[in-house]
Amino acid sequence: MKKTISSPPLEEVTTISPYGRQRRNMLKIFGAGAALITIGSACNKDDDPNPSNGGVNLGSGDVGILNYAYALEQLEAAFYEKVVSSFYTGATDTEKAYLTEIRNHEVGHREFFKAAITAAAPSSIIPSLEVDFSTIDFTSKTSVLATAQAFEDLGVTAYNGAGQLISTSGNGPAYLLLAGKIVSVEARHAALIADLRSNGTFAAAANADADGLDGARTPAEVLAIAKTYIKTVIDASNLPS
Repeated sequence: MKKTISSPPLEEVTTISPYGRQRRNMLKIFGAGAALITIGSACNKDDDPNPSNGGVNLGSGDVGILNYAYALEQLEAAFYEKVVSSFYTGATDTEKAYLTEIRNHEVGHREFFKAAITAAAPSSIIPSLEVDFSTIDFTSKTSVLATAQAFEDLGVTAYNGAGQLISTSGNGPAYLLLAGKIVSVEARHAALIADLRSNGTFAAAANADADGLDGARTPAEVLAIAKTYIKTVIDASNLPS
């Protein structure tokens, strides 16, 4: 049983990091193009990533879910790249090291999805999204860490909500395994950021239900929150439900 939680408002380059080595290993394990290429057949005329209305269509089926994850990883990677490019005032060496490592993870996730979807269905991959972080004060520790926690918590609930939408046939089980590996990393990030904000809150009860389960959000709920920071219009109407 997954808990669905409300959606509070969020507060407020593409170089391969050392984590990219793990990305390449993930691609190898995942089968790279050979294992993924079959999802290309799941695309249809409604899956054009650049529809005439100027928005970005995530597509349908499993490739749509991969594009959805790719969109979220683009947002997180862009945020942490901005954070690390000029740390907030008073950032300690420990905080810099932690945030740099999280940046490396998120860039690795982004580049993994980019490579995987390109290998599987190059005509269906969404383009780079335009982000807008104008409401975030990157000089303020409070602003940066509050936004980081909101992004990480959002990512955890997004993967939890998307897991049930992945097909149970074909490559679906492999995609679900991949999602499980990534969401566990996102949860580690969320715990670390929470502890940086307030020591000892890494496992706050507010983030889980009575059974100790994290929350889940649908793609529509997630994108409604994320659009505050994504200028590109995203069409998720063809995603599985």
